[in-house]
This record gives sequence, structure tokens and C-alpha cells, in this order.
Amino acid sequence: MPRSKLAPKTKRGKSGTARTADPLNQRSSPSDLAPERFRTIGHTLVDSVADFLERLPKARTASSLLPDQLRSKLGKREMPEKGTDIGPILEKFSRLFFEHSTHNGSPRFFGYITSSASPISALADLLASAVNPNVGAWALSPIASEVENESIRWLAQFMGLPGKWDGVLVSGGNMANIVGFFAARKAKASWDIRAKGVGDPESQRLVLYGSAEMHTWINKAADMSGLGTGAIRWIATDDDLRTRPDELRKQIAADRAAGFQPFLVVGTAGTVGTGVTDPLPAIAKICKDFDLWFHVDGAYGAPAVALDDASADLQGLRLADSIAIDPHKWLYSSIEAGCLLTRHADALRDAFAFKPSYYQFDDNEGQEVKNYFEYGPQNTRGFRALKIWLGFQHAGASGYRRMIADDIELAHRLHEFVGKQELLEQGTVALSIATFRFVPADLRRRSRGDKSVTDYLNELNARIATALRLSGRAFVSNAHIEDRYLLRACIVNFRTTLADVKALPEAIVELGRDLDERIRPRELRRAHA
Repeated sequence: MPRSKLAPKTKRGKSGTARTADPLNQRSSPSDLAPERFRTIGHTLVDSVADFLERLPKARTASSLLPDQLRSKLGKREMPEKGTDIGPILEKFSRLFFEHSTHNGSPRFFGYITSSASPISALADLLASAVNPNVGAWALSPIASEVENESIRWLAQFMGLPGKWDGVLVSGGNMANIVGFFAARKAKASWDIRAKGVGDPESQRLVLYGSAEMHTWINKAADMSGLGTGAIRWIATDDDLRTRPDELRKQIAADRAAGFQPFLVVGTAGTVGTGVTDPLPAIAKICKDFDLWFHVDGAYGAPAVALDDASADLQGLRLADSIAIDPHKWLYSSIEAGCLLTRHADALRDAFAFKPSYYQFDDNEGQEVKNYFEYGPQNTRGFRALKIWLGFQHAGASGYRRMIADDIELAHRLHEFVGKQELLEQGTVALSIATFRFVPADLRRRSRGDKSVTDYLNELNARIATALRLSGRAFVSNAHIEDRYLLRACIVNFRTTLADVKALPEAIVELGRDLDERIRPRELRRAHA
């Protein structure tokens, strides 16, 4: 019979006695890289990244390729049966990756709330991956756990949160908000909801509140928790798209009278669409009056509370029971880096901690440690905190305040530039988000109240956004206000300059004119004629 490749081979020593040479004593792993080869490949890659960062300010904001073209460019390979030298593959892919990605680090990326990641974040992620700690238990990641502790403390301090706050790092805004949701559900349910669930005879129908501008994470949380999206009470907004406290108070009272159990109110510090902040102090008072958990979705806007001129509404987030914040949005960390902060650390453990027999992480000779698997849904957790920790030391709190203030100023300057363009209509401006749209001069008077004109302008502006992206000149997203589709520019980018902002309205007018000439329906042309 053939000998297994792993079967020990018998050799004779000098004395003639037999000894076994086990291949596992001289193991060679296909996944390993010799230190010198790693050094060579790594130096080449770091040089390529540095070259990319040097080109980034003038590079295209996005690939010009449509999906089928991109797939053809990437090619299709059969799964490799045998490995090969990874150096040339890495070099080839990095060139393709740099060329055909959407570059949210570009100074002309004004799309979604994805910031220009600081270069130190890339180095932090490399260092974290090299050691690969599991920041689920202190014993598995002692230094990394302590760095996460300090990073959370610095985030709370940066925002001026009073008292003692704790928290946990997660993937991003959705998960940070969902962690806060589950903490609130456990803290405010009038029965043992962990053990008995939402369908127990003792249970009451839990309901929660937020404005119509609230992010869609709330739908996911209500669904995942078993409450159902019908448990969400969507509170009307005022003319500035902020939650109306009078409507909130009225709805809570009505729900209690109907036998429901209100437990959570969500206020937003910087809505995704327009960047407005809810009247957080007024919401905090209502929550106190009704003994409800007050959660603030500050995934985008929370860092702006560190500015000296932060609005009273924004400062109201300091009254919350929990706050979601995304360092990978307005603190310029690389993805992923979200955080849930709370003044009730016990509420996180109550909502998430279990102690199975196979987790023996508590023996630290009586010294207190933090095991993060007890603070959120993840057991295995990457070392996200390193880029936040290094970022604070690199830029400093004052550096972050200056960059955030610059972004806000640039958004307001953009709003002014839009107002000077005859073919552009100003929308809203709040924090670092400005909205606007292209409106041909002859349709301006008919743009309100005429559905055919409104529908056409919505289509035209959507086409402008796509044309702008494919041109590589800039990248914007959209917002919907009532029946209007608006172009939306969000600036969370330390590379953006006044020249970049000034060029955006000009590019949109140029594209808008061309598209309007080519796609306007005949009936609208006839009406004008």
C-alpha cells in the first residue's frame, strides 16, 4: 500500500538504532511567508499605497465602468488548486483596486457619510491584523482590551459627556444603534424579556418612537427583536424636518392609555438626509417625565458637539441614556469603527452577558477586567480601537475640532455657491450637508404644483447624479424632501478644499444643461414653446 505523505519515515542513527523523522517537526505551511519575503512584498505594497494617496486629490472619484464592464476587467478565475507566488498577484490587483474603486477619500467625494480615512488608520489596521487579537475577552487581548477601554473613555470625553460612561466598539452605526436598542429593551421591559420573550402572558406590547427622518436601522432592530416594525411610532416633523415634541408627548400618552408599554425614544443628531438635529433637550425632558430610555443616533453628527458653537439642540445629546457614534464617519477612521456609549454599563451586560462553562475568563487574581463579549452581540471581535486610539494621538482633540469645523464651513460655502447659480435651487444646509437641485429657468415657475414638471425634475436630477459619478469629476448622493428629489453633498473629508466645493455647482450646471437638452419630454418643450 502507498505510504501516506504524513506517515513517519524510519531512519537509522549512528548507533544503528531506529528513529522516526516526523514531517510535522519540519512543517512547511502554504499560508506562511518567510520574514524576508513578507518584508519585500510589504514594502512594495506600502509604496503603492503611498503613491495612491499622492494621486488621490486629482484622481477620479469613481470608476467609469458599468457592472458588466467591471466584471470583464476583473476577469473570472477557477478556484486555485495549488498556490502560487502571491507578490505579482497582489501588485496587479492593487493597481486594479486603486483604479476602479469609489474613492471616498477623494476631496470631491460628497456622497454618503463615509469620511476620508486617515492614513494612520491603514497602518493601524495592518498592525492589528498582524497580531490578530480577539478582543472578546481580556485574557485573549490584554493590551487591545485596555486600548479599547481608553478609546471609549476618550470618545466620551471628546463629546463632553458628564459622569461615567462606558460602551463597546462595533462595526458601524446600524449595529451601535441596535446595541442601544437591546439595552433599552431589557432595561425598560416590565417582565423578564430575555427569559420569557415578547410573547409571554405577562408581557405588554412594547412601542418606541422616532421621527419620520429616523434612519432605517430602527426597522431592523424592531424586526430582529421580535417587536415588529408595527411597534414603531413615526412622529411628525416640523418645517425643518425635526421631531415635534408636542406630537411625541401626545402619542406616548395615547399609547399608555391604550395599554401599550412605551420604552424607547430615539432622537437624531444629524439626520442622514439633511443633517438636521432633533430638539434633543425637549425630547430628554419627555423621556424623564415618562421614565423612558432616551437614545440618540449620533452616528454622523455627534462629534460636532465638541465644537464651542454647538447648538443647544446638539448639546442635548449629553442628556441621553445611550449614544451611537461612528468614528469612521466624522473622526476619519477607516471602516469599520462604530461605538455605542451609555451611562448605564450594567444595562449592556444585562442585555448581552451569558456565562457558559466553556468561557473561563474571570480568573485574574481578583483584578477587574472588561470582557467585551458581555457588552454586545459579538464574541469574536477585531481590534477596531487601535485606529481610534492612534488617531486621537496623531490629530489631537483640537485637530478633530478644526477639521469638523472646516467641513461645516465648506458645506455652508457650497450652499452660498449654489445660490449664485441661476440654474440651481437651494435646498437645506445643516451641519456639513447641503441639498440642492438643477432646475431649468423656464421650468422654475412650474416646479411646484405641476406633477409632470416635478416628476421630470426628479428624473433629471437623478440622471445628473449618475452622470456626475460616471464622469469621475465628483460624487453626490440624494435626499427627498416632500415630493422633491434633491442632490445632496455631505462633507466629512479633511482633503476637501474651497476650490473643490466651488467646482461642484459648475459641474452640475454643465451636466444638467446637456441632459435637459437631450431627455426633456416633448410635452414639456411644447408647453414652454
